Amino acid sequence: MLGTLYLIPTPLSKENINWVIPTAVQQRVADISHYIVEHPKTARQFLKQVGCKLPLQQISMQVLDEHTQAKDLLSLLEPLLAGHDVGLVSEAGCPAVADPGAGLVRLAHQKNITVVPLVGPSSIMMALMASGLNGECFAFNGYLPIEIDARVRKIMELEKLSMHGDQTQIFIETPYRNQKLLEQLIKTCRDSTELCVASHLTADNERIITKPIRAWKKGLPDINKIPTIFLLHG
Repeated sequence: MLGTLYLIPTPLSKENINWVIPTAVQQRVADISHYIVEHPKTARQFLKQVGCKLPLQQISMQVLDEHTQAKDLLSLLEPLLAGHDVGLVSEAGCPAVADPGAGLVRLAHQKNITVVPLVGPSSIMMALMASGLNGECFAFNGYLPIEIDARVRKIMELEKLSMHGDQTQIFIETPYRNQKLLEQLIKTCRDSTELCVASHLTADNERIITKPIRAWKKGLPDINKIPTIFLLHG
């Protein structure tokens, strides 16, 4: 009998865990003894928060991060193939969405392993909900190019796609580059294009602001090193 792969979201901030992770999910997580994680240290901190029933030293943790190669994924499924339930834990938010794990989940399906997504916070969906922009037609684009010219071209491309298809364009950036991305958006986009900047989601200092580019030009917030979601609608 095969085990079940549970996809376990984790809090976006250190605050309000009981608000963003339902009690039933915490109870389910507390019973699992095998985990696939991005960073063991933060995964252990999360398990402590949810009241893990087993001593942490008895919990098996395998690492799946951006350096994990496709050829190594099968070995991560060995506990599942042996009949153990396994939790795939995100570093923050939902596993396999702008986060390592999609390849592992795909392979689990190929091996007829049951995959169960658990309820928890998604920064992408929460930002979209609160943005006031089109929530019926949208696209998540991950990270934009780092190189300036390529980034400008991509921003212009996304703005045109949004204008022609009435589609909200969503993207993210490494926190220490957030301020430069915001500045580039203001320089590149049309005055009438709407931009939502959603920072510190679920934290006590959460801040979500949507306004046209012309209004953003009057003053920009400091989002350097602050987890942020960007949403654009032309």
